[in-house]
Amino acid sequence: MIVTMHGLSTMHCNVATEVRMARETGYEGIEFVEGKVLRYLEQGFTAEQLKQLLDQHQIKATCINAIKDVEKQGSTFEEVLEISKTLCRTAEVIECPVIQLVPFEGLENLSYEEGFELTCKNIEQICDIGKSHNVKFQLEVIAWAPIHSLRQGLDVLERVDRDNLGMVIDFWHLWAGGDTTPEDVAALDPAIIYGVHFCDGKMIPSEGPWEEPGLRGYLAGEGDIDVKAWCEAVKSTGFDGTWSSELLSPKHWEWDLWEVAREARRLMVEYAS
Repeated sequence: MIVTMHGLSTMHCNVATEVRMARETGYEGIEFVEGKVLRYLEQGFTAEQLKQLLDQHQIKATCINAIKDVEKQGSTFEEVLEISKTLCRTAEVIECPVIQLVPFEGLENLSYEEGFELTCKNIEQICDIGKSHNVKFQLEVIAWAPIHSLRQGLDVLERVDRDNLGMVIDFWHLWAGGDTTPEDVAALDPAIIYGVHFCDGKMIPSEGPWEEPGLRGYLAGEGDIDVKAWCEAVKSTGFDGTWSSELLSPKHWEWDLWEVAREARRLMVEYAS
């Protein structure tokens, strides 16, 4: 188990500070938020400098989260490809093995089959970019998107057929999507699990909107997910890789972020041990 700090848990923070924070609060790795990495580079800092920071604090970069809108078409997807190239080059330098891919609901005007096929073709292109940089990708299914279940995610892996594409097991997204159970996770081959997002939360109200920060603003044990059952499901596969403590919570972003990092780590280790 690689105990990893998630940059969404410490949203109002830059990457240099997060690397130090991860070390001081007992983590082995860090899952960077892509916007923070891009902001760092845009200010003239380099991937090599970020690697020096990681080495200085003895922290592994485990994932960059995420290349988003991978389902989009036309000029928007061209922008996604450019971001993919930048993040893949950066990941190679900082020795980050995985970048996350997120398909949202940008093709809902199409049939599921058409949207699925276009999304997979886009992911193929991104995977091929990553291949040249020794980067793998973890697909995250999104609770409110057309591709929202573990089964649909596995269908993407089968259709794309690239050896650098796997899944992240995000407890909240899979649970809130409504079509995945811990038993489904327990049946997985651990080789296709590239990471775990340890988190809790609530379900969307029957007539309400998907307001993700409000639904996910809970430490483990405060929401409605049987977090222990999801942990046990992952562990039963034999997976022993990256566990990332994800807390998407505006309330907790106003805490002392060192306290957030410590508490998120404590709970993850307690539940997953």
